Amino acid sequence: MKIELLYFDGCPSHEALLPTLRALLADEGIETEVELRRVESVEAAEGERFLGSPTVRVDGDDIDPDASARTDFGLKCRLYRSRERTSGVPTERWLLSAIRRARIESHR
Repeated sequence: MKIELLYFDGCPSHEALLPTLRALLADEGIETEVELRRVESVEAAEGERFLGSPTVRVDGDDIDPDASARTDFGLKCRLYRSRERTSGVPTERWLLSAIRRARIESHR
């Protein structure tokens, strides 16, 4: 399983998310490193389909269920809107759902 945390230096939310993401992986018994990937330019943001910092991808897929329909790429702080809240970091429910889905896919 490949876990990526994309960010840019202008937004600190990835620093708040990283310990939570690592703890969730440990709780799930997944011993993979989180790959930190800095996005450095608007061109790179567009090429990466970067929706803002932080962006979490599990096996290449954004953990936000609506991310594939979005085109607002750029160097910006990302807001995650869910039923529970609006926040600079995704909900644990979204993270766990993506991690568990990837685990199931890898066993097929």
